[in-house]
Amino acid sequence: MAIAGKIPTRKYLRQDRLPHIWCPGCGHGIVMQALVRAIHNVGLSQDKTVIVSGIGCSSRASGYMDFDTIHTTHGRALAFATGIKMANPELNVIVMTGDGDASAIGGNHLIHAARRNIGITCICLNNNIYGMTSGQFSPTTPECALATTAPYGVIDPSFDLCKLVQAAGASYVARGTAMQARMLEKYITNALKNDGFSFIEAIDQCPTYFGRKNKLGDAYAMMKRQQETSVSVSKAAAMTPAELEGKQVVGELWNSPRPEYAKSYDQVIAKAQQGGGR
Repeated sequence: MAIAGKIPTRKYLRQDRLPHIWCPGCGHGIVMQALVRAIHNVGLSQDKTVIVSGIGCSSRASGYMDFDTIHTTHGRALAFATGIKMANPELNVIVMTGDGDASAIGGNHLIHAARRNIGITCICLNNNIYGMTSGQFSPTTPECALATTAPYGVIDPSFDLCKLVQAAGASYVARGTAMQARMLEKYITNALKNDGFSFIEAIDQCPTYFGRKNKLGDAYAMMKRQQETSVSVSKAAAMTPAELEGKQVVGELWNSPRPEYAKSYDQVIAKAQQGGGR
């Protein structure tokens, strides 16, 4: 306990809620710790930071973090977060969501949060499966992969969430993996500094459902696979589409600041108060 007490990020966790209930080998704890370290790096105030989550394994993270937190309905984390940010733009609003929570039932909220460029940092913990409800396939499950709802293989093309949110208007987009946790921490740190909608896709592993169903081995084997299939942005630029087949590009994929939505809305309010309407 004496050693643990010296860890500066320990204060950001609710010790009475630990140990967590994630399955052995789950990557969500790694991503949560990367976020905690990033918050510490930036120096965000615990009293001015809100963590919002939806429903799913990933969304349990908000309950373990010692901030003002809200565990919302399935797919609506970004809708709740938008309301919080608009009600009090001074707050640091962070969303932790899963690939199914964000891109299936919550897909419409995702593209519009990006389109508005509202000042929210969204971390999507992508393990390619609905883990909490026993392994149904999600919009990011690779084609031909097996799932409880696709026992003969998924035929739906999968989403590239980073390309989706970049096209929708997000001002900062990055992708990292649980295997490369320090790199992931760096991207989340930069996302928190961005004044606008930031999206981080955190590739992690679900050995219990996705790994077991697809015979990918244990958590260690799945994390090694993350490392082996990851290609940096600079390296990917020199590769052909055929060479990139089966790979995932990691790094800062997009960084293009533009006016943040809540601040633009404040200007509308000021204009209305001055009688500057048409």
